[in-house]
Amino acid sequence: MAAVRISSRSGLPSLLLYLGIGIVMGQDGIFDVKFDNAELTQVIGYAALVVILAEGGLGTKWKEIKPALPAAVMLSLVGVAVSVGVTAAGAHYLVGLDWRQSLIIGAVVSSTDAAAVFSVLRKVPLPARVTGVLEAESGFNDAPVVILVVAFSTRGPVDSWYVLVGEIALELAIGAAVGIAVGWLGSFGLRHVALPASGLYPIAVMAIAVSAYAAGALAHGSGFLAVYLAAMILGNAKLPHWPATRGFADGLGWLAQIGMFVLLGLLVTPHDLYDDFWPAVIVGLVLTVVARPLEVFISLAPFRLPWQEKALMSWAGLRGAVPIILATIPMVAGVEGSTRVFNIVFVLVIVYTLIQGPTLPWLAKALKIADDPSEAADLGIESAPLERLRGHLLSVAIPGRSKMHGVEVAELRLPAGAAVTLVVRDGKSFVPAPSTVLRRGDELLVVTTDPVRDAAEERLRAVGEGGKLAGWLGTGGKGGEDLSGPHAAHEAAHALKAVKKLGRSGGPKAHH
Repeated sequence: MAAVRISSRSGLPSLLLYLGIGIVMGQDGIFDVKFDNAELTQVIGYAALVVILAEGGLGTKWKEIKPALPAAVMLSLVGVAVSVGVTAAGAHYLVGLDWRQSLIIGAVVSSTDAAAVFSVLRKVPLPARVTGVLEAESGFNDAPVVILVVAFSTRGPVDSWYVLVGEIALELAIGAAVGIAVGWLGSFGLRHVALPASGLYPIAVMAIAVSAYAAGALAHGSGFLAVYLAAMILGNAKLPHWPATRGFADGLGWLAQIGMFVLLGLLVTPHDLYDDFWPAVIVGLVLTVVARPLEVFISLAPFRLPWQEKALMSWAGLRGAVPIILATIPMVAGVEGSTRVFNIVFVLVIVYTLIQGPTLPWLAKALKIADDPSEAADLGIESAPLERLRGHLLSVAIPGRSKMHGVEVAELRLPAGAAVTLVVRDGKSFVPAPSTVLRRGDELLVVTTDPVRDAAEERLRAVGEGGKLAGWLGTGGKGGEDLSGPHAAHEAAHALKAVKKLGRSGGPKAHH
């Protein structure tokens, strides 16, 4: 895991380090391992990509991505078309490739990689709108790009553009329907069936996500879109033992990326890259400076986004492992000049990741679109079902920026049937009183009956975002009171009393 630590400290995506390990092990490297099986690389790459998309979907928050969906869909459809056309024209007229090779390169490099983008932006808090668009785009644009690459790599004449558009629309529709169906059924089953061991939940979640890919592919739809949507539904379904599931998915995602990148490094022959270095630089320049900005500004023209955000999105179109994997498709199909296409894509990804990666955080700060770091963080809530007792045990971690800091236990106003039974603070646990003041860093154990589990969790999140007056001031969350009905007057009196108490004490209590 030394490579993981190095990549985290350097600010570069781990892609480059693992590719480097593969190159050192392969031909022209220290160990001189001979490996040239493009078909095996493609199969393993597809499997790894399914796991990576599943991990990305599980980590996608619906409340952040929902407002960004229209913009992400435009980038994934209209944007991909613009990018393919402009990049292919540059490869044909500036580098001299024939149109089939140019179109393949244009399609291959039109897929963005969220893992690469956020690995270098992890220290720069961006507005949810920007991160939502970039994340959704990277999850959605793989599907149409794969369809285009396969179509351009097929022997014989390429289908007319309207046939390709129809095929893309049909496969995306089937993939979306399958992914939503599998994700909903899987989340429903996991929420209502208690598995015999908690360690089975992470395995079950990943198995459901992978089955969505299989079902989508069997239905002649986009399996990649299906697995991403199914995983996103599972990730937002408040499943039992969620932190353990998330950690398991992260681990699998890392293993998939490591194995895939090392294998891609083994496949390439370094001495063959010299002749294709400058063509790759030229194609990458067209892609980065012309195609990507046009793609963003044309696709997002109907949306009222500041030009600063569009500029960052233009520069944040990092290419990761997906383009290199897709570049093996024409090799397996036996397209003339496919080895050169692979070499150009390989060099392009490395060179422009080195250029764009380290400069992304600087650009975000220069454009002054970094988000407010003081914004309240979401609570970490883990649920463990108590099947025989028909209840749930919620483990709640209060982060440093949560507005639950300073709130008394009684002021949480949990629904009847839910109660805070234990507080862990500074390594010590105690049973709280109604007047116990919660602090940042506390961990709470909340016991709820089965019918009020969702309402209790929603109320806890609402207080974490809006403080003790959540609900009365319009913050979402279903607490023990109905704030839109006859309880409004009582809630207003309660809030006024809380404000008066704050005024007398000079601020929230800070002790137990």
